[in-house]
Amino acid sequence: MTQRALEAHRQALMACTACPNMIGPVVSGEPVMSPILMVGQAPGDKEGQLGRPFAWTAGKTLFKWYASIGFQEEAFRHHVYMAAVCRCFPGKNPKGGDRVPHALEIATCGHWLDKEIALLKPKLLIPVGKLAIAQFMRVDKLKHIIGSVQRVTRAGHTMDTIALPHPSGASTWHRKEPGKALLAAALEHIARHPAWQETLKTATLVRVRGG
Repeated sequence: MTQRALEAHRQALMACTACPNMIGPVVSGEPVMSPILMVGQAPGDKEGQLGRPFAWTAGKTLFKWYASIGFQEEAFRHHVYMAAVCRCFPGKNPKGGDRVPHALEIATCGHWLDKEIALLKPKLLIPVGKLAIAQFMRVDKLKHIIGSVQRVTRAGHTMDTIALPHPSGASTWHRKEPGKALLAAALEHIARHPAWQETLKTATLVRVRGG
């Protein structure tokens, strides 16, 4: 029943056109029942064409991080629910880079995230990037958040949260200290988390059985 509800949710999500300044199509991960919920910021201009989140340069870095703790990209996509603060491309900022979604767009898209949390009841939340982290906790500086395990509540559900910096090539935070060491600590916490170990074991069994 919950799997069917999640699939119905994703079907409705993919048809959303609520934000007139956002550029579709909607980008979403697979409707997989998972104890892990990953939340990115918003898709870039390539993800809509490719039809999946983190499908371009930042994704290559992100999936290298996950591969370093046992999860290859395709297995991750099939076994972890991938969400985002906003699900459509915000467009380009005239001053350079992608436009940051405004508060109303974040709030409008936030009800999809709330529904996913209610359906999945995840044991582990992985917000990626400062905008994603800020949806769950106050963020002053990344060095105060990355590398630790937090307990947060949203949509009436409390879960462990291990945040990651955004893997953008434009950011140097995760490539120099203290960000480099804090990223390593965060990945270590993720690797040790029971939800990660459980999901990785399931993915390995599926691969061995040829599923």
